[in-house]
Amino acid sequence: MSGVLLPLLVLLLLLAASAIRILREYERAVVFQLGRFWKVKGPGLVILIPALQKMVRVDLRIVTMDVEPQDVISRDNVSVKVNAVLFFRVMDPQKAIIQVENFLMATSQLAQTTLRVVLGKHELDEMLAERERLNVDIQRILDAQTDGWGIKVTNVEIKHIDLNESMVRAIARQAEAERERRAKVIHAEGEKQAAAALLEAAQMLARQPEAMQLRYLQTMTQVAGDRASTIVFPLPMDLLGSLLSRDRTAAPAAKGS
Repeated sequence: MSGVLLPLLVLLLLLAASAIRILREYERAVVFQLGRFWKVKGPGLVILIPALQKMVRVDLRIVTMDVEPQDVISRDNVSVKVNAVLFFRVMDPQKAIIQVENFLMATSQLAQTTLRVVLGKHELDEMLAERERLNVDIQRILDAQTDGWGIKVTNVEIKHIDLNESMVRAIARQAEAERERRAKVIHAEGEKQAAAALLEAAQMLARQPEAMQLRYLQTMTQVAGDRASTIVFPLPMDLLGSLLSRDRTAAPAAKGS
């Protein structure tokens, strides 16, 4: 009798061991009964009916997926290589297992295609200067398309845009030309402001002749303080005019005497 019970007991222990599953906090079990979906169970202890029920483990943690470099032709016909990183998680384990064969592979292929399509609609300058907006556009498109798979795309980041050497040199020349243009504009703006200030000063000095004399004396003080071997002495025109007028008046008087 004991020879019969012992194999039976061993069989029951094996069945019990095969029926018990332990799931971690971030795991869920999609249980199928006779091939049909039954329910999502977990976390913790999960008991299955051997030979009748099967389960598929699903990880609910955020998945970080590196999108392979893609050859993209921008709207202005520039060929670049772009790679990105994708962050997503499974929100509905039932859809992730039933609606798509391999949700990791499907999400990866969809991300590559979406990256090429979205960036191909923009020019190179927009790719380089507006990455944040492009990230949001790609994330929104992926999230809408993967919603039926029970997947939530939380973020997309364009990591690197690789340009060929000739394009890098062209961009460098363009940046240098832009800096020169800004320098010329700033210089012209400074000249304009200086001319306006000189005009205002001249108008103020013209209203008060005494101010012109004070300015003349100040200039003389500055010239005298310079340690130069040659001194240019400015002579006011109004002083010359008064001297010439005196000579003209004195000449007829001398002739009359």
